Parts: sequence; structure tokens; C-alpha cells
Amino acid sequence: MTEITVRALSEDEWQLFRDIRLAALTDSPEAFVATTAQEEDYDEDFWRLRLRRARRLYAEADRQAVGVASLGQLADDAETGELFGLWVEPAWRGKSVAATLVRRGAEEAAEQGFERLAYWVSTDNGRAVAFASSFGFRPTGSRRPMRVQGQDGEEEEIAMVLPLAGDRGSTW
Repeated sequence: MTEITVRALSEDEWQLFRDIRLAALTDSPEAFVATTAQEEDYDEDFWRLRLRRARRLYAEADRQAVGVASLGQLADDAETGELFGLWVEPAWRGKSVAATLVRRGAEEAAEQGFERLAYWVSTDNGRAVAFASSFGFRPTGSRRPMRVQGQDGEEEEIAMVLPLAGDRGSTW
């Protein structure tokens, strides 16, 4: 079996992030707020800024990009990290890429001193809820309208939280 490695991209690797982000937007437009058309013409400064704002975790196998996830701070909560923008190359789905990205995201969040890691999932996506639950993420009472392309605002997503320190049974 091919080894999947995950590493954080540096600002100088902005083109790698741009390429995988555009691949994600093209493959799964319904999963993101932005579109390929909106982002494909952004310049180097834009992509470098994105890499400074959040850690971009880049999954590789056989020297190919196979997935990406981002790790940042949850808005208005300095103790909670947020895992977002998770995407896996279609040919690599079901081969532990997403699991490897989530595990690395949780490790990096703990290393950065976050007490919890939040991950927003659609309330209608039972597979995503089960996937997050398999890592110890638990649903919270926090919900918001889906913020993705093609949604009319009727669908909701729920924050699932993984405790990283202290009481592993608590959520938010």
C-alpha cells in the first residue's frame, strides 16, 4: 500500500496550494463557498496571504497531491481550532487520505495549543457526521446555514468538536 504523507505548506509553496485548491473547487463546487472562476485569476499575493492566514495541510502519495485540509482558529474563540476545506482527489477517496488529514489536523491543533478542534458538517450528511464521530468529534448545539455554492440557505451544518486537552468528554 502506498504511504500517504501530510505536511503543512510554506508560503513559498503557494502554487501547490493554488493547484490543489482549484482542483477541489472544480471537482466539488457544491462543497465550497468560492468557485473556480472566482479564484483562478488571483495573483501570487492572494495565495501567499491565504497561506499566512491558516495552515494548509497537503496530502501526498507517490509524489502526487491527493488531498488538502486547512487549520485555523475558530472565529471569536482563541481556544478552538477549526478544520475546514477538506478535500480528497477522487481517485484517492476511500483510501485513508481524509482520515490522515484529520488526524494530522488534530495533532497540529494540539501542538498550537488549542483545547478543541471544530469541524462543520452538513446535518443532512450522515456519512460526514459518522466520519467525524469516528475520530471522537461530538455534535454541539452550534448550527449555521450552509455556506456553499448552489445552496439556498435551507440546509444547515453543525459544529462537531473534538476535545484536545482537559476533559475529553466535553464539547463546547
